[in-house]
Amino acid sequence: MSTQHIVSQALPPLTILAPVAGQVIPLEHVPDPVFAEKMVGDGISIDPIEQILKAPFDGQIIQLTNTHHALTIRATNGLEVLMHIGIDTVLLKGEGFNALVAQGDEVKQGQPLIEFDADFVAKHAKSLMTEIILTNGDAMNCVITPTQQSSIQCGQQLLSIGFGEVVPMEESSLGEWLDSEQISLPNPAGLHARPAAALVKIAKEYSAVVELSCGEKRVAAKSLTAILNLGTRQGSVIQVHANGADARDALSELVPAIRAGLGEEGVTAAANDQPTLVEEPSLLFPPSHDQQLLKGVSASPGFAIGVIHQLEEQHYDIPGERQNTAIELALLADAIVIAADQLQTLQTELEKSEPEKAKIFTAHIELLSDPELSDVSNTLIKDGANAASAWQQTVDSQVAQLKSLDNALLAERATDLRDVGYRVLRILLGIEESALSLPEQCILVAEDLTPSDTANLDKNKVIGFVTTGGGATSHSAILARSMNIPAIAGIDDFARELTNGTRVILNSDQGELQVNPSDDEIADIQAQMIEQEKIRTLNRTHVQLPALTQDKVKIEVVANIGSVKDAMTVNDAGGEGVGLLRSEFLFLNRSSAPSEEDQFTTYRAAAEALGKDKPLIVRTLDVGGDKPLPYLPLPSEDNPFLGERGIRISLDKPALFRQQLRALIRAAEFGNIHIMFPMISDLNELRLAKQVLLEEQKKLGAQPVPVGIMIEVPSAAVMADILAPEVDFFSIGTNDLTQYTLAMDRGHPKLASLADALHPSVLRLIKMTVDAAQKHGKWVGVCGGIAGDVLAVPLLVGLGVKELSASVPSLPDVKACVRALNSSKCRELAEQSLQFATAREVREYLETTKQYLS
Repeated sequence: MSTQHIVSQALPPLTILAPVAGQVIPLEHVPDPVFAEKMVGDGISIDPIEQILKAPFDGQIIQLTNTHHALTIRATNGLEVLMHIGIDTVLLKGEGFNALVAQGDEVKQGQPLIEFDADFVAKHAKSLMTEIILTNGDAMNCVITPTQQSSIQCGQQLLSIGFGEVVPMEESSLGEWLDSEQISLPNPAGLHARPAAALVKIAKEYSAVVELSCGEKRVAAKSLTAILNLGTRQGSVIQVHANGADARDALSELVPAIRAGLGEEGVTAAANDQPTLVEEPSLLFPPSHDQQLLKGVSASPGFAIGVIHQLEEQHYDIPGERQNTAIELALLADAIVIAADQLQTLQTELEKSEPEKAKIFTAHIELLSDPELSDVSNTLIKDGANAASAWQQTVDSQVAQLKSLDNALLAERATDLRDVGYRVLRILLGIEESALSLPEQCILVAEDLTPSDTANLDKNKVIGFVTTGGGATSHSAILARSMNIPAIAGIDDFARELTNGTRVILNSDQGELQVNPSDDEIADIQAQMIEQEKIRTLNRTHVQLPALTQDKVKIEVVANIGSVKDAMTVNDAGGEGVGLLRSEFLFLNRSSAPSEEDQFTTYRAAAEALGKDKPLIVRTLDVGGDKPLPYLPLPSEDNPFLGERGIRISLDKPALFRQQLRALIRAAEFGNIHIMFPMISDLNELRLAKQVLLEEQKKLGAQPVPVGIMIEVPSAAVMADILAPEVDFFSIGTNDLTQYTLAMDRGHPKLASLADALHPSVLRLIKMTVDAAQKHGKWVGVCGGIAGDVLAVPLLVGLGVKELSASVPSLPDVKACVRALNSSKCRELAEQSLQFATAREVREYLETTKQYLS
């Protein structure tokens, strides 16, 4: 007989604070017998009115469900408290929940732990009631005194826990283990709280030591937390092990109970001979066993050799005391005004030197002026919260809502809202914003970087970004490109575990972070970087030479730009015009639409910056559910990429469309302006757009301007022979064409690496478009990412593309690449590439043949 002493002496009392605001409900009234009958343990429930679950005391996260709906936190004295959001929420499979901590994290009281979408959970689960349960309260002989309040604010006292004399727990052990046969779990969500509690209850009826195993994990079957940590799912194979005088009896009751689903409703008992489904690693995304090479999505190109520096998320202690309501309301109003003034100052300072970064702070000013933020905060203040607490609750709630949206771009904007929120919170708490202390040659690692983070960065020290969240459209990616430093987004979460000072090589072109490279590997990369810089320097000295192949085929090399300032740099970079001016830069980050005169002035300035003869191809407004405008309300869409966007928005809002076309027609008198319609998917859309253009030309008595369309929807490529007679040119947007053809979001952390524009299916659509255009005497350009990829340039030339439109910095390299080519060899290259089955085969072929193309 062995005796385990769980607690050796009485402990001082512990106060458990409310992890969320809401109505206090006795556990007996919870609509779930497992909780109501206290099978999991004693405690209390809250029907929440907030969407952030916070730590009720200092402790460690010892268990976090893989569906993020529940976790267990252990206090320093050993008390374990389960917090379970909702009833039957495990069946939501993680939808509506976002964990802000990881298992093993040390947390402070009041620290946000889990964000949840209360509306979604309430609609799809049995109840939103959130249980706070002492899972080892019996073992620690706890005496619970609950609050007498019927409703409670987050951070107020919820439970007072006293600890009496502890009776040692005894378990018998005979030294010989009995093992059950393997059991396939029939429970739809595995051993979550309800079935796990039932299992623990049975196991505790026996004096034998009982354990449970799944794969290589083996845990105590009398510990709810331990069982939850197994992370089982339906079909997981487990075994029960018992050791002691009544071990056989324990197995005899436990095994059939597990097979029958441990009392969970709707579970079909697992037959003894039922084949088990053993979990296997993903075939599409095989787990990386190489922690020396981490992969993500390229967010900004380039190489960097440096050391890791982890950026930790900020947490602030919110005081509980408050002054009277009028003073708290005034404090919040003053803090918002001060924050807006700070942002305006930042925006003004950056306007001339870093306009891209300035636009982001302009957007922050718009966020701060959102009346919902102040209205909700003021309501909470009137209900008894202080200004800091009210503001934090409001911002946390809206951040959670944004992150829960099935829209990567909008979810990324949560970072901006959190950044704005922290700025106001620091003012309320009297905390000065300080510059980050960074080592030399550092590569920053974070979940995502806020614009305020980057505003305080020392550019002489930061040589790269790596983020586990975000994508190519996140502001951290935009800022990395504006700072001309390499960055990777959506990288393996293991990057967050790297210690500060770890030496790494960041290869953003391949989306790879090499950890602890050898001296020889670093020397090799440094040699490559030096050689690349020599080549680029040479290319820059010949930027004004035409892009003429060795056999005298002319390729127009033009620029993709997003501002008048960009247009002013095109000529010096050797650009022969502009192949894509993204006109939406005029419409974004403002509270009202630009006037016709504002647009005319901008288009004219861009045309005059290029000169009378060089083409300026302006894409009409390309926004939608993924790029919303505050003054252009659009209905919420489940998939905005397949909804109302691009030309569909313009045709649905013809007044806005006509205004833009009039500005372009007027500006065409001052330069060689071409008009290009985005996201054309069929002939009807094109004809409607041309009709509006013709009507405005007649009103103004203006001459026709060249008209083209973007080929970025597969239907447009397939119907290119029908569309070609209606236009003067095609421009292929390979970024969108790739994601629509392969049904892969190019910003998706997992799929982005597979969404390759060199996939044979995309290449065939490009060839189909070129052939149709040539048949009708029209030319084809490419303005997607591969136009600036020197590996892809020979292939595009071989496919018959006559114009390559790339970012301004890449123009000298693209022109030099074209001058080194022989077009007939490029055609042979293209014909062979079209025969391959995968993008990898195409890339390998291009790598092995690039030296033979001149």
